[in-house]
Amino acid sequence: MGSRTMIKKKRLLRTILITSFAALAVVLLAANFTSGEKHVNQELPRLYSTADPQYQRAMGALLGPAVVGGNRVQELLNGDQIFPAMLSAIRGAKHSITFETYIYWSGDIGREFADALTERAKAGVKVHVLLDWVGSAKIDNAFLEKMETAGVEVRKFHKPHWYNWGRMNNRTHRKLLVVDGKTGFTGGVGIAPQWTGAGQDAEHWRDSHFKLEGPAVSQMQAVFMDNWLKVTGQVMHGETYFPALQPAGNSRAQVFSSSPSGGSESMQLMYHLSITAAERSIDLSSAYFVPDDLTSSIITDALKRGVKVRIITPGEIIDTDTVRAASRGTWGPLLRAGAEIYEYQPTMYHVKAMVVDKLLVSVGSTNFDNRSFRLNDEANLNVFDPAFAERQSKVFEDDLRKSRQVTLEEWTDRPLKEKLMERLALLIGSQL
Repeated sequence: MGSRTMIKKKRLLRTILITSFAALAVVLLAANFTSGEKHVNQELPRLYSTADPQYQRAMGALLGPAVVGGNRVQELLNGDQIFPAMLSAIRGAKHSITFETYIYWSGDIGREFADALTERAKAGVKVHVLLDWVGSAKIDNAFLEKMETAGVEVRKFHKPHWYNWGRMNNRTHRKLLVVDGKTGFTGGVGIAPQWTGAGQDAEHWRDSHFKLEGPAVSQMQAVFMDNWLKVTGQVMHGETYFPALQPAGNSRAQVFSSSPSGGSESMQLMYHLSITAAERSIDLSSAYFVPDDLTSSIITDALKRGVKVRIITPGEIIDTDTVRAASRGTWGPLLRAGAEIYEYQPTMYHVKAMVVDKLLVSVGSTNFDNRSFRLNDEANLNVFDPAFAERQSKVFEDDLRKSRQVTLEEWTDRPLKEKLMERLALLIGSQL
């Protein structure tokens, strides 16, 4: 009888343990798939156009940093232009390098960056690298060891522990490089083989990055410092990181950020404010375009008042079919209202840029989806300069020539299988 009682107790204990672990797993999984801050629908009346000085005042007041003049911004198209410019700036650093990125994988380009950062650290330059834990999962550990041995401070953003798995769903998607506090880079590029080349085939993606000089670089540095402080507790300041900056050009600009821990609505508000102010045109390049109902409504309102809206997204060559399915599932209201939607054909289209009325150009890490608007840490550079906007419009037109337009008739007649896949994909839209 005693042995049977003992067996029953062991079984009961095993059941309790299994149930406890299962409950814990469910809690952690639920935490990981949180949708961010409570969503509140915005009421955004149209009070002015992009040409009204109040538009730029509002952008500065609502998003945080002021719009400042005296900047120079240069577009860099695809890896063949992007990586040489970034590496040249790193190799010329004299005082400091701050580098935050989502994707850093293995391969020759990863090694080249590691070598350049290592060499500067050995030369006495203060080098700080912040990598997202999820996005850098494929990095060669030899790169990390080499950099750290040379004195590079490498940190991982939101490395999970058993008690805080939920924060893994909040990732730093920011792509920032600041050299000597004077030269900054941001855009869509990650450090991986896919971004090398010139977008010439399916293995080499089409993307844009931007080089910034002038007073707005200090805003970019401040965005980096925000996450560096969260991860390390270190407050880095002084001339090494924030030198006095002289005018470098004629563009007015601002660099602002968003984060679930400190204003996750900033990015979506920026897009909504600019779309609402648009008078003539909106050209949107979006690697992941999954607008929610409110965003679709705001774009539709712009179309109704005569704004021409053109959108380029990836075609069949894409790194995640789920996102493409979810994206296509949202196109109906936009196509019916007159939006022109195009799918890029030659390769994966990873560009993240918006040109409004050939005045505002917004570029950076932000995708047009819920993950960027509510879950990730993001950073964008807004440039208010008709000459710069004109150049980016020409880049958009060039991409348009390599894209195929999707008509309302084609979208309506798509196969039932596609429609079902779209509905399934939209069920997890809060995570896309």
